[in-house]
Order: sequence, then structure tokens, then C-alpha cells
Amino acid sequence: MKAYLALLSVVFTLLLNGCSGPVEQVSILAGSELKDIKPMLEEIKRETGVEIEFHFTGTLDGAETLASGAHYDMGWFSHAKYLSLLEGRANQKFIHGSEKIMLSPVVAGVKKSVADRWGWCDNAQVSWKEFSDKAAQGELTYAMTNPASSNSGFSSTVGVQSALAGGETLQPDMIDNEAMSGFARGHKLTAGSSGWLADKFVAEQHQVDAIFNYESVLIGLNESGQLREPLCLIYPPEGVITADYPLLLLNKAKQQAFTKLIDYFKEQPVQQRLMSETARRPVIPGVALDKRFPDAVVLELPFPGKVETVDQILMTYLDKQRAPSTSIFVLDLSGSMRGDNLQQLKQAMHNLAGGDQSITGKFARFRAREQVIILPFSSQPMASQTFDIESGVGNDPVLQQLRNEINQLVANGGTAIYSALDSAYGLAKVARAQDSDRFYSIALLSDGANTQGLSYGGFRDLYRQNHDDYAGIPTFPIIFGGADKQEMEKLAHLTGGRAFDSTKHSLSQVFKKIRGYQ
Repeated sequence: MKAYLALLSVVFTLLLNGCSGPVEQVSILAGSELKDIKPMLEEIKRETGVEIEFHFTGTLDGAETLASGAHYDMGWFSHAKYLSLLEGRANQKFIHGSEKIMLSPVVAGVKKSVADRWGWCDNAQVSWKEFSDKAAQGELTYAMTNPASSNSGFSSTVGVQSALAGGETLQPDMIDNEAMSGFARGHKLTAGSSGWLADKFVAEQHQVDAIFNYESVLIGLNESGQLREPLCLIYPPEGVITADYPLLLLNKAKQQAFTKLIDYFKEQPVQQRLMSETARRPVIPGVALDKRFPDAVVLELPFPGKVETVDQILMTYLDKQRAPSTSIFVLDLSGSMRGDNLQQLKQAMHNLAGGDQSITGKFARFRAREQVIILPFSSQPMASQTFDIESGVGNDPVLQQLRNEINQLVANGGTAIYSALDSAYGLAKVARAQDSDRFYSIALLSDGANTQGLSYGGFRDLYRQNHDDYAGIPTFPIIFGGADKQEMEKLAHLTGGRAFDSTKHSLSQVFKKIRGYQ
């Protein structure tokens, strides 16, 4: 009898857990915004027998990773349009299945007081051209991600370009440089990811009038309780570009697991949960939109049909249209940097100076009109070198001078991190006083703890005393070698920046990621 009861207990447990066989593991390379799916992973495993191992990256980075032959079972990004273009150009098929899971158009969120001034709230006729005109006239400022680093910024840029071209599929010769330069005049707050841009907007919402981002992110901001005033969401009548979050089958051997996941995600209760918890729209007709979403039909703009067009849009925006950057690199040359650490630093800087010919490398390079300042330090800050980049490509003589300067770096001495950082802020303050219409940022690399000069506390006090002069100039510390991770993260928080961990990625990869924020 006891054996019978024990058997019944096992059967009941299996039924309760929904297990009908062994668990199958799949690796998914996914966009970083899909981290909000992680709370569902246990339920997914229980209901489908598929255990997901996520590897998060950016949309463009992910497309390049997969196009270069990296092995993942599936992919999941905001869209697969650019990846499909790369697949076509390479004449090589690596997407063996694709199914849309949820939707989120990229739209504008305008502060209610600003939108009311122009009659834009609940107005379905506010066009992309009106956004461009207001920005060109200096009446509208906005936050938007770097279009070469994040899909929301790219979709916004393509939206304006397409609308100005009459809604036609863009070709390289259709790019309106003058009109886009007017739109770009309003771009005052940037970031390398949509989530970080939202956080930055909350922290600096007094600085700008609007934000371009996923509808789901803007709804989240309105529901967060962190805004001083709500955002009016604007859906231009010319159309928008919608993220449709397709799950992609990359490994044909995982077809069965792929089908199970698709069936699960398209169940009505799951679609309802995705809408409720992530503010993304359902893809099946049986789920009605909740009250957060407008009833009006959202038109779709055509995505560029060629890789060359996408590249041209991005290069033109970064090199000619957007306000230029002043990027300060504070580089540790203490004795501990000798050997491999210094070689990694030199290689990373060479890559930014044109040495990286990969897709993401081309977009991360130093750009035309950019001012690059190199400030090395060891026991104390050394003399800085300023390089005003001309074209940023080919045989740009300034890039060659920069590469020569990097080649001459020698490691020796102690580590005066915060004295060097204080000097960097002094340089940034002077430069911004001369030209305020630029993006200013500081990248800090050190492989160890501070041993000389100002302490973290001393720098913190100086920063707070000079807050009005330093605000809006973020520091992006790199956690490298024996650097104090906790202190670097505190420094990033103090200055409005973000810490980047090179213990999990190469230094060159980390430098490329930082470029999305500069």
C-alpha cells in the first residue's frame, strides 16, 4: 500500500509540474531589453520542457555576431530586418524560422506642458516633419539613443528620413541631409541602449522636452511615478517603425523546441501577460488592447531594403548631422599596466582610430568633427593631447597622429586616478564654455586601486562643489584588471555615467560599447 501511495505521489507531482519528458536546453542570443522575460523562464520550462539560456547583447552587435558564424540555437531581437539584409548580402541562410512574438512601435513621448502648448496631445495629425521643424528652430529638445548602437534611435532616425522622403523605401540618394541636420539639432541627451536612455531621461528630465523610445518604455515611464509631468505619446500619421520581436530559429536541430516556444508564447493568456507586464502589444487577434494603448491604427513605414542604405543613414547622421562630441580618455599608465594590459589598451584605441573594420567597428570609430582628448596618468596627471578629427576615415592625418601618440605610451609609476579625473573635468569645463553645442563625456580606464593624489572622497567633494559646471558630463569607468568595482560603480552614479565591466568582455569590446554613449 505504501509503495502504491508513493507511486501516486510521483505521478501527481509530474502532472502538477507539467513535465512530459526530459528538459531540452536552448541558447538564445537576445536583445538586452528582453531581460524583462527572465521572470517567466521557470514557467516556460515547466510548460514547454524547454530551458532557455539567454545571452544578452545589442541588436546591431547581435546581428554581426550571428552573421559572423557564432553558434546559438535561436535569436530574439527587437526586429530581424538588419540581420535579414546581412543574410541576403552574404548569400548565406542562417535564419531557418521566424515568428513574431509581440509588438512595440518606436514613437515620441512629449512632456504634456510642451505638447499642450502646440496642441499635440491626443492629436493624431502631428507629423515627423513638425518634429523636425520644431527641433530645427530650437523649440524642441529630445533624448534619443545613438542610432548606431540601439534600435529605438535607429528607428526614429529612419522614421524622420522616410517621412521626409514621402514614405517611400529609402535609397542612399534620398537622404535629406539638410532636413535631418535640423532634426538632429534637438538631440541633447544620448545613450547606447533604450533602457539606459529612459533612466537618463528620468534623472535629467528638466534638460529636454521629449524622448524617442519604444512605446512600451514610454508607457513604463508614465506609470513609474518618477516623472514630474506625464508624457503625451505621439504617433505620426506618416507611420512608424515597429519592433515585432521575432523569435529566430538558427539551429535546425532545435526545430521542435522552437515550435514549443512559439506555441507557448502565442497562447492567449501568455500574450495577455506579456502585454500586462511588458507593455508590448499582442500579435494574435484574440487579445484586445488594454486602455494604455490608443485605438487608432498605427501605420508602418518601410524599412530600408539594402544594407548600404542603412550604413549611409548611420554614417551621415553621426558624421554630418548630429552635434559632434568631445570625448576625453583618461588612461592609466601606472607600472601595473606594463605588458598585456598596455597592449590591450593600445589595441582598443587603435580600433577606435580606424583599425576595426567590422560592422560595429565602423560605427564605433572616431567620427568626423569629433574632438578626442587623451589624458594619460600614473603618479600624477600627464600632459593631455587634443585631436580634432577631420573625416574619421581612410588616411585622415589626425587619426594617424593619434595612433602615433598611442604607440608611444609607456607604463611606469603609481596610480592617481582621481587627480587625473579632476584634471579631465577641468578640461571639459573649459571646452564646454567655448562650445556648449557638443556632447561631452569622459572614459576612465585603470587596472588598479587609487594609490596617490586625490582620494575618491576628495574627488566626490570637488565634484559636488562644481556640480553646475560638471553636470551633464558623464564618466564611464571601465572595470579592468584589479580595479575596485564598487568604487567605479559609485563614480559612475555620481557623475551620471555607467560602469562597464571588461572582466567578461575584451577591452576592445568595452570601448566599442562606450562609444554608443559618447
